[in-house]
Amino acid sequence: MAFRTRIGVQLQPQHAPDYGLLRDAVVRAEDLGVDVIFNWDHFYPLYGDPEGAHFECWTMLGAWAEQTERVEFGPLVTCNSYRNPDLLADMARTVDHISGGRLILGIGSGWFERDYDEYGYSFGTKGSRLDALGESLPRITARVSELNPVPVRDIPIMIGGGGPKKTLPLVAEYASIWHSFVSVDTYREKSVLLDGYCADLGRDPSTIERSAEIRYDGDVAKTLGFADAITAEGVSLLTVATGGPDYDLSAAKLLCEWRDRNR
Repeated sequence: MAFRTRIGVQLQPQHAPDYGLLRDAVVRAEDLGVDVIFNWDHFYPLYGDPEGAHFECWTMLGAWAEQTERVEFGPLVTCNSYRNPDLLADMARTVDHISGGRLILGIGSGWFERDYDEYGYSFGTKGSRLDALGESLPRITARVSELNPVPVRDIPIMIGGGGPKKTLPLVAEYASIWHSFVSVDTYREKSVLLDGYCADLGRDPSTIERSAEIRYDGDVAKTLGFADAITAEGVSLLTVATGGPDYDLSAAKLLCEWRDRNR
């Protein structure tokens, strides 16, 4: 299965004391021509002032569902630890209906210890959090199938991470999209592992869309060189991040223009 090249932008919900800044960034991103708009699922800023302004993920996604018309959207990624998996399935189904079938359910095991400590969740270990994700995914898929009404579409599950022993087997079994934060060489190595796990399950690995973060430091040649190299390996969804209060979309614009030239 060949996936068309898509550009995502992650609007990080930090350092925007006025939610109107995020609302405006969503409008600008959709008008710019991005294919997917993501936020993230944290309770405090990940960089900059640790006590800076921050908004919650899923409440925001409900607003985006009403605000947008064309783009797909979702969390990059939601933390499995923060919500009962059956509840999360119902939330995703509801947001999917509000949007007319444009939600991507990005999910991961969680890692930001402050979120856990401040909100009263048990942090556990990396292994225990991955085990919990493995227990939640079949509950999520089962609950979605039982809801009335069912989602508008088969909601794509995007799993973030590249752990070879626990994460990649979950990607092979449950994911429609695999998102990784990697170099080209590391992506190539992990992609081979993922293909092997798919073979074990009898799944065609080409049915999993490959997604990667792309970072922009102002060096256009380096950024587009990475885009060329990683898409040559089979990645089709490239996402660049931007934070508040400015929500600079110049990198997203650059990538949209690159996408359009290469279609």
